[in-house]
Amino acid sequence: MSPRHRATAGTVERLLDTALAVYARDGREGFTMSAVIKESGVSSGSLYHHFGSFDGLAAALYTRCMTDLLEAMVTAIEPCANAREGVEAAARAYLDFAAGNRTKAGFIHASAYATFLPAHASSIGEAKGPLLERMMAWLRPHIASGEVVDLSPVLLEMLLIGPVAETTRRWLAGTPGLDLAEASARLPERIWRSLSLRD
Repeated sequence: MSPRHRATAGTVERLLDTALAVYARDGREGFTMSAVIKESGVSSGSLYHHFGSFDGLAAALYTRCMTDLLEAMVTAIEPCANAREGVEAAARAYLDFAAGNRTKAGFIHASAYATFLPAHASSIGEAKGPLLERMMAWLRPHIASGEVVDLSPVLLEMLLIGPVAETTRRWLAGTPGLDLAEASARLPERIWRSLSLRD
C-alpha cells in the first residue's frame, strides 16, 4: 500500500473510531458531525471527501458494526458439523457480541429507523450479503437433509436472528429483569426448536 493510500485508510479508520467513541460518550443526541470533527481533528472537507456526508459516515459505521456482528456469528457457526450445535452457536454468538460490544450493538439497534439506512441500503447490503450467504451456505445441507425447516432466507434469518436481536434491543433499552447471560443460556435451544424438523 502506498503512503497516500495508508494515509487515506488511516483517516477513514480514525473517523470511524472517533464516531463510535462519540456515540458511546454522548448517545444519539450528541452524535453529530461537529462533535466527530472536533474529537477527531479531521476537517469537514476530509469527512465529506471520504464519506460524502455525515449520513455516509454513519452508514459506514453501521456497516462496520454490523459486519463485525455477522462475522462473529459466521465464525461460530461454520466449524459446527451438527445442525443444532451450529444454530445454537450462532444465537449465542449474537448475544455474546452484544454483551462484549455494547456500544456497537447499541449503534446497530439505534440505527434501525435512521434516515441514512434507506439511502445507503445498497452499500450496506453489499457488505452484509457475503456474510449472510455464508450462513445460508452452512444451513443448506441441513435443510436438504430434513433437519432444518425449508423457508426463504429472509424467514430463516427471522427465526435465527429475530429473537436474539429483539432480546438485545430490550436489554439495551434497560428492560427490568432481562439478563443477557440467562438469555444466552436459555434462548439458543428454543431457537433451535423453531428451526428443527426433528425432535
